[in-house]
Amino acid sequence: MTNDQEILLKQGKMLPVMEHFYTIQGEGAHTGKAAYFIRLGGCDVGCHWCDVKESWDPNLHPLMDAETVAEIAASFCKTIVLTGGEPLMWNLDILTGRLKELGCTIHIETSGAYPMSGILDWICLSPKKTGLPKPEIYQKAHELKMIIFNQHDFKFAEEQAARVSPKCRLFLQSEWSKRHEMYPKITDYILANPHWQASVQTHKYLNIP
Repeated sequence: MTNDQEILLKQGKMLPVMEHFYTIQGEGAHTGKAAYFIRLGGCDVGCHWCDVKESWDPNLHPLMDAETVAEIAASFCKTIVLTGGEPLMWNLDILTGRLKELGCTIHIETSGAYPMSGILDWICLSPKKTGLPKPEIYQKAHELKMIIFNQHDFKFAEEQAARVSPKCRLFLQSEWSKRHEMYPKITDYILANPHWQASVQTHKYLNIP
């Protein structure tokens, strides 16, 4: 990466885009809605069960002009999902500013481990034990999505739920490879603790991105 590119990256004028595509939101509060996904490369949270480990190294993904990406996305759909990797590793001000100019509603899926940037209409917070959220993001989250890999994750989920706003929607979602084991436990847990909802990765069942 050249010095000029590093400057543009820091300013948010360019971003490492792993992929961008039009699809249906597969999980969480907005399941089933058409959305344009912008997946940014780069993440150092390091979840061992991550299903997009190829996103971790930002140097593997081409830098794209942020406003150009915004214009492509908005030409397909006005609901935009920023994901990763960890999208908050980058300055999102220019990308989200242009998306708002184009009339978009902007969602983000984040671990919360980095400072907030950009204009965001819906924050899906998915905390990870390996890199806890910044304290200021908890009260801003609209949706808390906890990934359940083992029994201890239910305890971690409640600890995180205690920190978000009372208006924040609470979801439990099995890690995909453990779904046959964990969804029966998630079902029992929600029946006993109905402040939670189940989230299922429906896009994987539908075989779409």
